[in-house]
Amino acid sequence: MIADAHLDLLYELAHRELTRGETGTFARHWLPKLRAGGVGLQVCALYADPGTDARAEVLGQIEVFERALAESPSEVVAVRSRADLDDSRLGLMLALEGCEALGGDPGALAELHALGVRMLSLTWNLANAFASGTADPDGPGLAARGRELLAAMEELGVALDLSHASERTFWQALEAFPGPVLVTHAGCRALTDHPRNLSDEQLRALAGRGGVLGLMLIPLAIGPDRPNLERVCDHADHAAAVMGAEHVALGGDFTRQIADAVGTTVPPEQLLTTIPLGAALEGLAGPEDYPALVAALRGRGWEGERLAGILGGNLLRLLRRALPG
Repeated sequence: MIADAHLDLLYELAHRELTRGETGTFARHWLPKLRAGGVGLQVCALYADPGTDARAEVLGQIEVFERALAESPSEVVAVRSRADLDDSRLGLMLALEGCEALGGDPGALAELHALGVRMLSLTWNLANAFASGTADPDGPGLAARGRELLAAMEELGVALDLSHASERTFWQALEAFPGPVLVTHAGCRALTDHPRNLSDEQLRALAGRGGVLGLMLIPLAIGPDRPNLERVCDHADHAAAVMGAEHVALGGDFTRQIADAVGTTVPPEQLLTTIPLGAALEGLAGPEDYPALVAALRGRGWEGERLAGILGGNLLRLLRRALPG
């Protein structure tokens, strides 16, 4: 079974439903692809573009999420507890990507937690009231309100995703937060030198906390010079060598279909790339292509528990620690 730590499908579906007035969008545009790829758990990001009403955007995406569940109740289930991970249906779990929707108030997390959010990243690329993001490498890192938010997360049982965090934020948050921590979508900086990727030192520290790295399966992270399955395997092998195979997972962040449907108005300096968001890896454009990745990993010698771990077991192990009973 594939467990994928990051996908912005709700961003696309909200655009289709709330802007275009389409209906049944999840069942038409994403469920067949997830089925074809053998995905059993999909973490669904809640993301709002910079400069928008982030709270309204996020609440709209949660409405779309609830409609997807209601329209396909025999095939999908919301994951809010450990018990939900054992459901035979496709599990969908909400994660907040960047905290702009909280309006600078750590106490506002309680509302989103009640609506099903079980994972949170302090920042997107830009700095906010809580912390500095990757686009602000010289920023102060974790703010006082960020520490308050981490305390609220610990109390509620929300996992910390350090994707998009500046290095200073990464280290400060890793020290300040005692709960389950992961990086849902990034690559290895030793192979592709991009600020969204992690250094070997960061990979080792993440593993030391029992965390996992979800490999981001787009050219930005894997490498625009060799955007293919072999290079994905290079990242998987490197991460396993540095942090242990039991700490490597998948966080596809497949953007081609989303970019084709929605486009983007976010400037390249905020995205930290000039690679089009619609760019995809050769042979791995979306979750429907996961069987090709499985075959490529097997060709590199990933088998048995090692293969099962990167495909889903390692992320599921962390979520069993993080989620309430």
